[in-house]
Amino acid sequence: MTAPSSVVRELVGEHGRTYAEEAGIKLKDTPQPLYRLLVLALLLSARIRGSIAVDSARELYDAGLRDPRRMAGADWQRRVDALGRGGYRRYDERTATQLGDGAALVSDRWGGDLRRMRKEADGDVGELRTLLQEVPGLGPAGADIFLREVQRVWPEIAPYLDGKALDGAQRLGLPKDPDRIVELAGDTEPAVLAAALVRAALDKGVVEDIRRRAS
Repeated sequence: MTAPSSVVRELVGEHGRTYAEEAGIKLKDTPQPLYRLLVLALLLSARIRGSIAVDSARELYDAGLRDPRRMAGADWQRRVDALGRGGYRRYDERTATQLGDGAALVSDRWGGDLRRMRKEADGDVGELRTLLQEVPGLGPAGADIFLREVQRVWPEIAPYLDGKALDGAQRLGLPKDPDRIVELAGDTEPAVLAAALVRAALDKGVVEDIRRRAS
């Protein structure tokens, strides 16, 4: 029988990269990286391949749409075109509208700085999850994506292993108890662990590969 610790070690070793890292976001507790993560979470939450969402987030950044002010002030077609270059064509028009509306909300409600949203939640992760869902286009799945990734710089959230991450754990034959999984992961950052588990939840090939490596 394969030891759970071996499964976690192989999983993190092969797939322990956050989605923010994949999108080229150097996550820090400052306004622009946090906003870029919010955009990435919105894109990833659609029923579309993660690689397309990541590419589209990069295209928005390369188009200069790096903060709420620029995103809200950009022409709608400019947002559509950037999404299209990333391959985000199925949802590009609706998402372009949501990005503009969401940027306006973040600017008006929190002065373009998501640290103010964090302060409003006052350490209550459930309240923060609710506040995130006020952003147009960011439902429960998008809020969970943001929280999984932002726990790297907002430590009061950690460990945050949502239902999708725990689905990955179950597919790998790991316990579905978040505390037990974190214990098995040792010094691995919870954000890295969560991203790796999500990849297992989304890709059967990841599960098969890790089981083979761990055995």
